[in-house]
Amino acid sequence: EVQLVESGGGLVRPGGSLTLSCAASGFTFSSYAMNWVRQAPGKGIEWVSTINSGGGATDYAGSVKGRFTISRDNAKNTLFLQMNSLKPEDTAVYYCQHIDKWGGWHRGQGTQVTVSS
Repeated sequence: EVQLVESGGGLVRPGGSLTLSCAASGFTFSSYAMNWVRQAPGKGIEWVSTINSGGGATDYAGSVKGRFTISRDNAKNTLFLQMNSLKPEDTAVYYCQHIDKWGGWHRGQGTQVTVSS
C-alpha cells in the first residue's frame, strides 16, 4: 500500500522559509518521478514541482520558480521542498504526489503552510 506522509508545514511571515518533507513507502520510491502539489483555500489543486526518479531533473510552476527547490533522498525514500521568499499567496495545503504505473494518483494527508504577518 502506497503511503505518503508530509511534514514541515507551519506559520511563517512573508519572506520567510520552510522545508517540507514527504516520507514515502509501499512502492519503489527511487523508480518514480515525484510531485509536489498544493491546494489553497477555496481553490483547486495546483501543480508546484516535479523531480525525476534520479533527482537530476526538476521542473517548477512559474509562480514558484526561483523560490522553491525540490529534492529527494532515494536512500531514505524522502522527498523535500525547500521554500524561500514565501508570499501570502503560497498559503495552501501542500501534498506530495505519486503516480503509479497504472496511472493512479496517490497523495498524503498534506501539510498546512500559512504565510501571514
